[in-house]
Amino acid sequence: MTYQQPQLVDFPKIGSSIDGYISIAEKDNLPFEVKRVYWTYFTPESVKRGGHAHLKLQQILVAVAGKIIVTTQMPGEEEQRFILETASQGLFIPQYCWRTMQYSHNAVQMCIANMAYEESDYIRDYEKFKKLK
Repeated sequence: MTYQQPQLVDFPKIGSSIDGYISIAEKDNLPFEVKRVYWTYFTPESVKRGGHAHLKLQQILVAVAGKIIVTTQMPGEEEQRFILETASQGLFIPQYCWRTMQYSHNAVQMCIANMAYEESDYIRDYEKFKKLK
């Protein structure tokens, strides 16, 4: 099976250092139709979140504030490491992508998702994930 790969996504950055900036995520620059948006914050630096993959869910993670280190792994492949620290860039997380996130003390992560929450979509067992081909 051929999998999509995690990849950085650049959003338009409009404005200046004098007036501030706005970045836009809309139909033309997203790889899927948005069904849910949520954000995480006040995550202690010692906590790693994630530790799972999804069967159908695709996401874009954006560090709206602070710094987020995202480690990804596709079935049968080596880990990749991404550092998110600009609000005009996100990380596309395709289905079947195992991920963990570690946050700076001031990090706010926004997640743009292609579907609503479904517990049955999660792969939470790393050993089961490693058996995917």
